[in-house]
Amino acid sequence: MKRSWWYRFTFLLVVAIFCAISITPTVFDFKKEDNFPVKSKINLGLDLQGGLYMILGIDFRKVFKEEVKGYARRINFSLNDEKGYGFELADINAEDALDPKINLDFTSADHIPAAKDIIHSFFNGNIRVTGEEGTRLQIALTTKLKTEIEEQSVKRSIEVIRNRIDEFGVTEPEIISQGSDRIVVQLPGVKDIERAKDLIGQTAKLEFKMVNDDIPMASVSAWVTKAKEAGIEYKKGDRLSVHVRKMNEFLKDELPKDTVLAFERVDSKIQSETPQLIPYVLEEVAKLTGEDLEDARVQFDQQQNQPQVGFTLKSRGAKIFEQLTAESIGRRMAIVLDGNVKSAPNIQTRIPGGRGTITLGGQSYNKQLQEARDLSLVLRAGALPVQLDFLEQRTVGPSLGADSITKARYASIIGCILVFAFILAYYKVSGLFAIATLGINVMIVLAMLVGLEATLTLPGIAGIALTIGMAVDANIIIYERIREEIRKGVGFYKAVESGFDSAFWTIIDANITTALAGICLLNFGTGPIRGFAVTLLIGIFATVYTSYFVSKVFFEFYMNKVEGQDISI
Repeated sequence: MKRSWWYRFTFLLVVAIFCAISITPTVFDFKKEDNFPVKSKINLGLDLQGGLYMILGIDFRKVFKEEVKGYARRINFSLNDEKGYGFELADINAEDALDPKINLDFTSADHIPAAKDIIHSFFNGNIRVTGEEGTRLQIALTTKLKTEIEEQSVKRSIEVIRNRIDEFGVTEPEIISQGSDRIVVQLPGVKDIERAKDLIGQTAKLEFKMVNDDIPMASVSAWVTKAKEAGIEYKKGDRLSVHVRKMNEFLKDELPKDTVLAFERVDSKIQSETPQLIPYVLEEVAKLTGEDLEDARVQFDQQQNQPQVGFTLKSRGAKIFEQLTAESIGRRMAIVLDGNVKSAPNIQTRIPGGRGTITLGGQSYNKQLQEARDLSLVLRAGALPVQLDFLEQRTVGPSLGADSITKARYASIIGCILVFAFILAYYKVSGLFAIATLGINVMIVLAMLVGLEATLTLPGIAGIALTIGMAVDANIIIYERIREEIRKGVGFYKAVESGFDSAFWTIIDANITTALAGICLLNFGTGPIRGFAVTLLIGIFATVYTSYFVSKVFFEFYMNKVEGQDISI
């Protein structure tokens, strides 16, 4: 044999051994703790191993309302700093829900020009003036800012969800945007569906607010009763953040100025009972937020050995926290997460260093530990920039995926038997080479799926089936070209060489056109379409290599053994 043949054969041997080792854990279902050099396995998609499929929506009407309020407060602070006077915030005009406007009521019309100057100097491009009448100025968000909010909200939400899921331990999740206000989340293999939903849906908006203890508890209880009579009542399974928002909207005329109502949820020991809500009247503006958070970890109370969340603030947040605690000795500070008061400790002394704890009471030890882990996870992973609403949810059971795999396995076995029988009957010994190249082809595809950590889905299996069909087609092209050369009376050596040479560009052309279609599917498709495209592109690479180069190695070996005197094709 020529030296070049040995080089190609050695390369083929290395590839075959590498592929066999790569797919062994998948074929024999090895566990990570098993003593095998390769730990990676082929990741199965949602349709094969079950899991959770969700569509999350963003209501930008609420986002724009909060944003225009926030800018109004900033303008007020700037006006106070610059001129020493401010304005009162009037009601929001939400006739156009996607373009809310807020009225600023000044004590004098002479103050309005100064407010305009500040808007143009500091908020130009973000705020526009939409009306002016007497002592009232009306402002709204610019179109440019609203577009940026929409784009950034979706991008940041996807990033935060991905960070949380990565820590949750889901293999190969798929998180993509759908339109301008929806996010599709697929979590293959998730067992604890409710916990996954809670982790994803938490906005994790951490705030430190001072408690207003001047309001008698009797008055607070009367407000809660009034809301309950109006049909605003918290029920088991409701989102507390939504309930808190409804309560504050209903009681906005009852609550003192610059205060909000929040609740501490105490879960009942009886699982079926609705949790108890303890009301708090808090200052509306948070003195400190989760943006100043550096880290959050589970720790244990040394006295009672109860799980809690210990947090560390960044240097800026630590200074604010120290100053705030120094000014508020004797008062209570509420640590609020999504409207849920986690704890409201009494400040006994100044707290330096920016370290604190969030206690979790009213539950069993295991539930407290689980909540502490989840809370620290979402705080570390970041807060969602907006509230996400669950628009659609589908739970795919593992039995459906197992049934699909079983049927695909039987279909593959039957299909292979029929194809192999035809190849052997029609091409005889040369058919054996075709079968061997098909086997190596499939091994390469599966090994590359392992190496690229790609996810195999049902459409992906269809892509592998298509690959096998294309590989058989490439072999047929080569074999028929060889037969044509033999019918011309060309010698067997020359017939094989000419057959491979003339078939090469035909195979390349057919696979390039298919690859271009696969690239388009990969770039513009979503979900299952991308899974199909990935396996198709990998299969095209494997097909070109095995159908032409590997087959040529086999034929050269065969022709050398028969010394070019015969060929079974």
